[in-house]
Amino acid sequence: MMEHVRALLFDVFGTVVDWRQGVASRAGPFLARHSASAVDATLFADAWRKRYQPAMEAVRSGQRPFVRLDVLHRENLEAALAEIGIDAASIDPAELDELNLAWHRLDPWPDVLPGLARLRQKFIVAPLSNGNIILMLDMAKRAGIPWDAILGAEVVQAYKPTPQAYLRTVDLLGMRPEQVCLVAAHNNDLAAARACGLKTAFVLRPTEHGPQQTSDLQPEQAWDVVAGDFGELAGALGV
Repeated sequence: MMEHVRALLFDVFGTVVDWRQGVASRAGPFLARHSASAVDATLFADAWRKRYQPAMEAVRSGQRPFVRLDVLHRENLEAALAEIGIDAASIDPAELDELNLAWHRLDPWPDVLPGLARLRQKFIVAPLSNGNIILMLDMAKRAGIPWDAILGAEVVQAYKPTPQAYLRTVDLLGMRPEQVCLVAAHNNDLAAARACGLKTAFVLRPTEHGPQQTSDLQPEQAWDVVAGDFGELAGALGV
């Protein structure tokens, strides 16, 4: 079923990079500086991330024009700080901007770089992320993620899981949906891609949300490929 696939597009947050620990590692010192060291940095990362989907839904539903994810992350940061009693207006905006860049500086899971090096021998590899272009570029440059192109929401002006996010990206590649496979650790992302005609590969990330994770611990549909990590994915795809 995968013999005609030419390109692998990757969800990034959670699938390629460990956003929770990455954000927490940068939030911890910030919280300590602002007399909030008692706040668990990983729980703060969770609270910040919790606002991710509602913020994008305002764009998806047409309540506001498309804005890049950096803007939404910055707004969500101020709201998350308010929840723990920190008034963002009392903090130097440059310091908030610096913390917002935590999303640009996330580390890949250990299997990602060697797995992508194998996969790109046979396939075009690129992100299909809700992250904006400079976010993806900064992350890739810092971590050495070997993308062949930067694709995603800002390029096509549509956030996943709207069909336009997948179909416009496929069109940019000059391919048919069945020639493109989405790789993701999230069943809902894969379901939306499949509905658009893309092939699907589920990669398990059982600690994306920490040790007590309850979601996406198993494939919820018969995805075209199911793998435990990127190395296993490469093997399944014959690389």
